[in-house]
Amino acid sequence: MTPVFTTRDCFITLSISERWCKRDNLRQSFPAVSGNCHVIQMKIKKAITVLMSCLFAGALLTGCGGTDTGANTGGQSPKIKLGMITHLNANESKMEEILQKAQETTEVNILKYGITYYENLHLMQMAIESNSVDQISLYNSVADYVIASNNKYEKIKDNSLNHLNDSFCFAVRKDDTQLKTDLDNAIKTMKDNGTLDSLVDKYITNVDKDNLPKVDIPMIEGADTIKIGITGDLPPLDLTLADNSPAGFNTALLAEIAKNLGKNIEIVQIDSGARAAALAAQKIDVIFWAVLPNGEKVPKDIDKPEEVEFTVPYFQDNVAHLKVSK
Repeated sequence: MTPVFTTRDCFITLSISERWCKRDNLRQSFPAVSGNCHVIQMKIKKAITVLMSCLFAGALLTGCGGTDTGANTGGQSPKIKLGMITHLNANESKMEEILQKAQETTEVNILKYGITYYENLHLMQMAIESNSVDQISLYNSVADYVIASNNKYEKIKDNSLNHLNDSFCFAVRKDDTQLKTDLDNAIKTMKDNGTLDSLVDKYITNVDKDNLPKVDIPMIEGADTIKIGITGDLPPLDLTLADNSPAGFNTALLAEIAKNLGKNIEIVQIDSGARAAALAAQKIDVIFWAVLPNGEKVPKDIDKPEEVEFTVPYFQDNVAHLKVSK
């Protein structure tokens, strides 16, 4: 490890050398030693000059014992490490590139974040509690649920995050046009008759965090089955109870859609990052959920694979960031 010297170290070294040379009147008794002392002092003074130059240069570039922080951040503060659920299509690098472009059209200082993906909420919570990340990015509904369930977390007070708002949709294969039409019609019907608002009130707005209701999905004998891929770990939207029973807003929505379409729904629990591949391989018929940015501030196709189509939205929510309470 390269030793780090400061100007204080240099002056202390010079002071010690002078005292050492003067001790016991060495300069008078031993001229050779006195001469050597003079040489030592001259060398030390030269060393100090070099070290001080390096210290000043280190503020501008890496080298001479300087750190590489400035090289990594362009002289700015280190990025905030942000945990995020793995997206359908955008990896960390692509997401940062897209968000950099969106920086000009949003009021959010997006460039201050360095993104790390996690497959589910549980892994994100482990990461923030072990200091692997500084914050985790969720939706307001999920953030409120997490805080109510565990008081070790708190929201980051940043009103600019309210400018990041997403719509939730189903995702289907592009060639599965009839299924997309059926889902669009079912969502529209539920919006028109108030069913969707009732589900939001029951399972999100007024949900009992300590007593989440189990959701029974009807089974219709002889009906076709639609396989739905869910993450099962994003309460109160997506979750599976301790007895493996499905619960949450999304599951309740699926139950209503099954009734509306007259079809059976089979839930397939899958990691977030594997959803698009499972859909393409026809292991599932629908991805539940996918997000579509609202407004013009973030590109609509930020997380949309080419072979996928989104349904009309069924829910909207703002982005929220959590940190561990001090």
